Amino acid sequence: MRPLPGNELCYLSIREASQLLRRRKISTVELLNAVLERIDRLNPELNAFITIAAERALADAQRAQREIARGKNRGPLHGIPLLIKDNIETQGIRTTAGSKILAHFIPERDADVVSALRDAGAVIVGKTNLHEFAYGITNENPHYGAARNPWDTTRVSGGSSGGSAAALASGLGFGSVGTDTGGSIRIPSALCGIVGLKPTFGRVSTRGVIPLSVSLDHVGPLARSVDDVSLLLAAISSKEHPFSAPSASNRAGKSRRRCITLGWPRNFFFDRVDDEVLQAIEVAVKLFEKRGAQVKQISLSHIADSADAGTQIALAEALNFHQSAGFYPARAAEYGTDVRARLEQGANIRAADYLHALDSRARIAAEFDAALAEVDAIVAPSAPIAAPHIGETVVRIRGEEETVRSALVRVSRPANFTGHPAISLPCGFTSEGMPIGLQLIASHWNESNLLEIANHYESETDWHKRRP
Repeated sequence: MRPLPGNELCYLSIREASQLLRRRKISTVELLNAVLERIDRLNPELNAFITIAAERALADAQRAQREIARGKNRGPLHGIPLLIKDNIETQGIRTTAGSKILAHFIPERDADVVSALRDAGAVIVGKTNLHEFAYGITNENPHYGAARNPWDTTRVSGGSSGGSAAALASGLGFGSVGTDTGGSIRIPSALCGIVGLKPTFGRVSTRGVIPLSVSLDHVGPLARSVDDVSLLLAAISSKEHPFSAPSASNRAGKSRRRCITLGWPRNFFFDRVDDEVLQAIEVAVKLFEKRGAQVKQISLSHIADSADAGTQIALAEALNFHQSAGFYPARAAEYGTDVRARLEQGANIRAADYLHALDSRARIAAEFDAALAEVDAIVAPSAPIAAPHIGETVVRIRGEEETVRSALVRVSRPANFTGHPAISLPCGFTSEGMPIGLQLIASHWNESNLLEIANHYESETDWHKRRP
């Protein structure tokens, strides 16, 4: 086999790269150097990273290479360069949470997910850019600059895991771990044309993650394919709620012969969606039908109530953390304008409002459970629009104006509110060449079924193979 050029190495899947490492066709150092060279070249424009840990990554890659040479195999992530969102603690590597307040914070221990990845032999390349304290949806960071969309660098990458999504779409790593409180994995994945999974609440430990809203925060994987997301999820799932990546036979398609039933919501998810996004979702569903799937209309009568209730929970819990940490109001001047304004709003949430929101969550989660008892997954857009331009605050959808923040989180936030697993995968492009994401939502703890359905679609299309 001839040596692959750096660009081709950087766009291998995790499984492909792992197999080449095992067969000694490439070395872990060669793989890492290809990624670091590409970061050197592309990151100045993309601004996807806050910290690049090249020296430590090289030491880890050399260690992995020695282990592989001795025949020690830690699994498919052994020697693979991965990225960590910068609100997830990494021992000895600064963790800023995209903030000025934590600009010099160097954790003394790894978050649980980072420990799990290190145990699997992964090489941590660096910490990716995010919206300040993960409390925003565009990744326009006032302290570290905006992470830019690789398909059009005048546009946002989506937030708050936007640095991870921009980097992966550009071949600056093979996978990442991010956080999702209102869509922060799925939205940037959709806007940048990659795959992102928000697992069931509790599937992946949040210990060592700087919180936004403790009862809405989820940790999950981002990658360029469904199979790679499965491998990452298997590595980071908690011991209490383990997950196994699909078998080779499932990946090959044998399990896809069973009939899939998709739920098409009558209300909320498609109430206000850009025409090109809607068309792409409809085409995706028709492909499912062509391959034998059934589509059933479902009703989620109270889902609209999740918007205000979710906002109240997030505002109250975010304020509680920042007050408990001693950040707010003592260091209020060091926050960006938008995050400081949300913390100020949190002071207006009464205990009765918060408790009422928790009651609403139980009711709406039960409604989702009832719908998912009849279908394998609910289908929806990951975001109702493609990536807006940096600095844009208002968009027009079907003649109606809406803030960018409201538009981007509107259809992703319900799965955080109820804790159901949800995935975003590429399903097309707009006429301006911007990615569109398909969202699938499944029942609690049913990531295996969700990933099987996502793989079913991905195997029939090539959207995930396109590069910016």
